[in-house]
This record gives sequence, structure tokens and C-alpha cells, in this order.
Amino acid sequence: MSNILNHINKILIPLGCFGCNTPLGKGERLICTVCRNQLPLTEYNFTDENPIDRIFYGRIDIKKANSFLFYTQNGIVKNIIHHLKYKNQAQLGTFFGLWYAPLIKERLEIDIVVPVPLHKRKLRKRGYNQVSLFAQELANHFKAEFNENILLKTANTKTLTKKNRFSRWKANQELYQLIEKKYIENKTILLVDDVITTGATIEACATALKKAKGVVIYVVTIAVVP
Repeated sequence: MSNILNHINKILIPLGCFGCNTPLGKGERLICTVCRNQLPLTEYNFTDENPIDRIFYGRIDIKKANSFLFYTQNGIVKNIIHHLKYKNQAQLGTFFGLWYAPLIKERLEIDIVVPVPLHKRKLRKRGYNQVSLFAQELANHFKAEFNENILLKTANTKTLTKKNRFSRWKANQELYQLIEKKYIENKTILLVDDVITTGATIEACATALKKAKGVVIYVVTIAVVP
């Protein structure tokens, strides 16, 4: 009976696209065909220099950085990321991971995939880390280990994007703690986050990871603010 009611509810209240909120058509899942075709893919790769690499020049030694999509203040990507982070739609991470992974032509030798962690209080409130499922799909693609326990966020900070660079740098010092130092020595790490704005969060995480000797860091995010 419950399955029948669920089916009726889906007919009466069709599932909406997380990009534009229009009802999904037959064969569409999570994001409608129109929104999928309009998503602004960066088309960056892990070979050529790109603007994301330049964010970190002179700040932290990162081998290569990449993002799947461009993020703008008014657009489909913003809507989708909002649902992913705040509306309990963690499956969007899997959706993006399954889409993005086959587009990565370069066979990087990644040992461990590490998602940027949430503070335990925020994780408890939200119930999930919004980048974990995306990161897991990338780990599958590279046949690498997925590990959420290498970094620990030590404070439940508010967003740093509205602070100037020096204030962000000060706030970020020791914000992320490396838990398994010996474990990642001489390893190649893929550090994964949702959106790069200023690069402050990635810089802080990479700084912590670099406390282990011989670590090489690649970066991937779902989106980047152009």
C-alpha cells in the first residue's frame, strides 16, 4: 500500500529539477535535460595550466587544481549546490561524480582521496558531508582509497569568503589538523571540496597535509567562482 501511495504522490507532486524546479520528465533524474545542457562546464584538464592553478601560486604548493563547473551568484549551479549543502540532497554529489569522472582523461596516480571535512557540530546538524559522495566517485575512478579521517576541522567557523585575504589567512591557521601524518607520507592526495571562491579553505587543508613529508596534492572541486 505504501508503495502505491508513494507512486500516486509522485504523480500528483512530480519531483522537481534541482536546477530550475520544473517537474522532471520521463527518464530525467535530479536535473532536467535543459539544465544539464546549460550547466557551465569548465572543460579544464589536469595537463594545461588554468585559472584555478593560478589561485594558489605563491600560497601553497599544489601539483594541479581543477573544477567541474563554473559557479555564479545567479544560476543553475548555485541552485544545485544549495540543495546539495542545505536541503539534504547528498545524492547530487554522486550524480556529479558519475558525470565528471569519465571526463577526466588523464590517468593520475592518486593514492588517497580526501574530502574537505566539516566540523563535527556542523556534520551532526547536517547529517552528511556534502562533498563525500562526489569524492567517493572520484576515488572509484582513480582506483584510490577514500579517507574522511585524515583531516579534522578544529573550529566551527562561519564562511570566510567575505573577509579580506589576510583575515582569512589568520582565521585559517590551524583550522584543519592532520590526524594521520605517517599514514600519508610520500602519498599523492586528491583533495576535494564543493566550491572554490578565494582558495582559502583549500590552502588551509593543503597546509595541514603538507606537514607530512613527501606529500603531493591535487585539487578537485565541484565548482569554481570565475
